[in-house]
Amino acid sequence: MKFTTELVLFLKSRYPVIYINTIEEDRIEYIIRKNVKTNLNRSIYTWDFIDGYNNNPNNQGFAKRNPLQALELVERLNPDTPALFLLKDFNRFLTDLSISRKLRNISRILKLQPKTIIIIGSDLIIPKELQELITILQFQLPLETEINQELTRLIKSLNIDVEAELFENLTRACQGLSLERIRRVLSKIIATYKTIDKNSITVLLSEKKQIISQTEILEYCSVDEKITSLGGLNNLKNWLNRRKTAFSIQASNYGLPMPRGLLLIGIQGTGKSLAAKAIANDWQLPLLKLDVGKLFGGIVGESESRLRQMINVAETISPCILWIDEIDKAFSNTESKGDSGTSNRILATFINWLSEKKKPVFVISTANNIDLLPLEIIRKGRFDEIFFLDLPKIKEREEIFKIHIQEFRPTSWKLFDYSKLAKLSESFSGAEIRQSIIEGMYHAFYEKREFTTDDVCLALKELIPLANLENNQMVKLQTWASSGQIRLASSKRLYI
Repeated sequence: MKFTTELVLFLKSRYPVIYINTIEEDRIEYIIRKNVKTNLNRSIYTWDFIDGYNNNPNNQGFAKRNPLQALELVERLNPDTPALFLLKDFNRFLTDLSISRKLRNISRILKLQPKTIIIIGSDLIIPKELQELITILQFQLPLETEINQELTRLIKSLNIDVEAELFENLTRACQGLSLERIRRVLSKIIATYKTIDKNSITVLLSEKKQIISQTEILEYCSVDEKITSLGGLNNLKNWLNRRKTAFSIQASNYGLPMPRGLLLIGIQGTGKSLAAKAIANDWQLPLLKLDVGKLFGGIVGESESRLRQMINVAETISPCILWIDEIDKAFSNTESKGDSGTSNRILATFINWLSEKKKPVFVISTANNIDLLPLEIIRKGRFDEIFFLDLPKIKEREEIFKIHIQEFRPTSWKLFDYSKLAKLSESFSGAEIRQSIIEGMYHAFYEKREFTTDDVCLALKELIPLANLENNQMVKLQTWASSGQIRLASSKRLYI
């Protein structure tokens, strides 16, 4: 149901107190006035703590700095006068005993007379004794149609031409920003570039970064990694390539459901974190990294509140990618944790959101140990697919060596013997292969010469791969992967 339809229905049904949760005070006031004028014949009285009632000559300045007196105006007005009372930031006073009691007292008047109190605030805090009286109405940020209208208005006023693809990307980049913030950023773009072009996307994404920086739970990750930076993993790359435009308008018109996310499992250093960054860059979506440790607060109920905040921010910024690193450590052995059930409640809320979310938030979770993951997370429906990232096979190791040496030596990378390096690096992960190249460079730099294949070979002989230290864990993962219960990120022919 549309917000305006629901609001009018509540007013006609004489709901006594409506709480609208929003940060867009001016926009909500404009929409309320427009709809009340069109659908209802009611006088509107607007109050805030500093100026009191300020849009009615008969009550100008009344109840200034006095929230209790602001409620008394409801009783003072003629019983037959249809009225709407907009009380801004009034949620901050609801915990006061006198305010709470007064609201409950006048609720009888509100039910019998054509009068309604609308509280506008950004923090959703309602005392238990008022929960039955107050009806919560969520006011969403601008929808795609509203953003399109605003962009069209601006483009027409500037008399410039914008290609359809760029217009769609601008609309997607603006999602999650308030209308006022969109106007402010577009003004900044015009002042900087004198036009609207592909550079505008970068400015809009940096504005989203400002929103994320206000929360301590999520981190905005700037990414330069590309899908081509991943060696091997052909099955994973093909899967991702088919979903690259899944958040576009064309995909929506086609009837495609939005992809939910990926769970990447494998031992450390096999490219799970690199894959998350590369996907964000390739899909041109903001990457938010969740610090799971900061979810768990010391105060009762704080952890659940932080999780809701994380979900709200991610959905506000959407479309985006939410990266949860080492999810196995966050939700391991939830039944044995002595935290009064907090971990279980967090897990239940999180997996329910994974299954039910409607916003375009693509979740990428990484895990090293399958034994620590609760079965609820692995079950189909939480993620679109679960991929296993094994240690790279010989052909993949050749490719990884080429990618990294080409990065360090873009003009002379063809001089290296990649077949020899691949044979010597059995059981090495992608991260360990990169480290062996760096070690080889240190050898040559110390001797004041250019590094060669032999320097990297020497480093490979000196380094001990993690797989040799955690052989049991690696074998268990590989056995589980080969059983067919999980999809392989690399081509199956490499396992033959």
